[in-house]
Amino acid sequence: MDEATVVDLGCGTGMLALGARCVEADTIVGLDVDRAALETAVQNEKRLFDRRTIHWVEGDATLPPTCPTQATVISNPPFGAQHGNRHADRAFLDATAALASVSYTIHNAGSLDFVEQFASDHGASVTDAFESTIPIDHRFDHHTDARSSIDVEVFRIDWAGPNGGE
Repeated sequence: MDEATVVDLGCGTGMLALGARCVEADTIVGLDVDRAALETAVQNEKRLFDRRTIHWVEGDATLPPTCPTQATVISNPPFGAQHGNRHADRAFLDATAALASVSYTIHNAGSLDFVEQFASDHGASVTDAFESTIPIDHRFDHHTDARSSIDVEVFRIDWAGPNGGE
C-alpha cells in the first residue's frame, strides 16, 4: 500500500488534521497562516495523543509547498461568499488542485454548482456531496450570538481518477 499523505489546508486549530491522525494516515501536514491557531493545534494534539506526529507548518494555505507525492487534501476554507472573503474558497481549491489526488472540502450551502464547475474546469469530478450543519461558537467580532450554526456542503473531489488530474 502506498504511503498516505494528508494535507489540511488552512488547518486552524487542527480538528481535521487530528481526525486524519485518528484514522492513522502515515504523514499529516497542517498548514495555516495563523501562528496562534497553530499553537492551539499543537496543544490539541498533545492533549489527545502521547506523542506529536503531525507536522504543523506556518504558511499561506493558498501557496502550499510542493508535496513529494499527491496527497489527500482536507480543508474547511474561508467561505468565498462571506463579506471580505470573496473567492477565498477558489484560492484554496486552486491549491488543492495542485496537491491532491483526492480532496474533501467544506463549503457554504449552495456551493454545489460552483464546486462541480471548478472541478470540471480542472479535469476533476465531484464524486460525493452531502449537506450538513456545523455549530459555531462566538469567536470573531462578526459573530453576534454565543453559539449559532451554519448550513454547509461537503464535497469529495477526485483530482486524479479517470476524469481527473491535469
